[in-house]
Amino acid sequence: MKLNATILYSCVDDEREEASTPPSEISPPEPASIIVGYAFTSKKKKSFLKPKFIRLARNKGIQFVPIDLKRALSEQGPFNIVLHKLEGRDWSQVIEVCALSFILVYESNGLVLLWNFYCVASFFQSHSISYFPLKDYQRLHPEVTVVDPPEAIQHLRNRQSMLEVVADLKLPESYGKVCTPRQLVISKNPTSVPDEVVKAGLTVPLVVKPLVVDGSVKSHALFLAYDHISLSELEAPMVLQEFINHSGVLFKVFIVGESIKVVRRFSLPDLKLPPQPMLEMLAKELHHRLGLRLFNLDIIRQKGTKDLYYIIDINYFPG
Repeated sequence: MKLNATILYSCVDDEREEASTPPSEISPPEPASIIVGYAFTSKKKKSFLKPKFIRLARNKGIQFVPIDLKRALSEQGPFNIVLHKLEGRDWSQVIEVCALSFILVYESNGLVLLWNFYCVASFFQSHSISYFPLKDYQRLHPEVTVVDPPEAIQHLRNRQSMLEVVADLKLPESYGKVCTPRQLVISKNPTSVPDEVVKAGLTVPLVVKPLVVDGSVKSHALFLAYDHISLSELEAPMVLQEFINHSGVLFKVFIVGESIKVVRRFSLPDLKLPPQPMLEMLAKELHHRLGLRLFNLDIIRQKGTKDLYYIIDINYFPG
């Protein structure tokens, strides 16, 4: 079975409230034909499985069923798709990769079904989580698709490695130039940070981020260091990133397969969006290099320029 997905390029101001769908426009639900088993953190479950999204899915014959991590996956289902986002200890114990298939995306105009996604089956072995060999499960259930590859997701858990792939890109600059900020990794001994900053040729202010991204609130904390004294008081391991003046405007570019959606944050009037052809090339290259189909880019444009963009963060299964 095959579905050709069109490239979607849209922009929404995230400060704008979404209009609700009138009851008269909601069609009767179709019988469930696709069962999606999900393993989410409580935060992801709350942000992703919105009532309106669930209704849209149900109307199209798609049902979301929670996976019990205390039971073997082979004892549950049947599932057509396994979709996961876990963190910490459970996240690190994803152990195997499987074949390709599809995933669901919620767009403002409805539910979009996209195919040909890399996927992964998640099984967890700990004091409270049952274990079942994935190869045996895949042999018994070759029809099940699980999203996304754990080794690719792992690449985004380190802020040093996540931007290295962007720095290696050789994209044409006809629509704009894509860069990454200079950055310095501090693994230990924060008291030596001021000297290391000078040695690296960086100057304050600097954006300070935790080195490891594990899905916790702490891993997404950001600081702005204005002087060398504050740098020596920070907690390692961390990444010091050069500050790019961007007038407080951030473009969040969400990529799912060939679908691209741009959300503008702290938007200014008549602000020019990043060019569509540039984003399409960027999404295609990063999908190829990262092996992911479900991720987002945080992009800023340097103040005073028309086409100089910086990628400052990459996230898997955002939101």
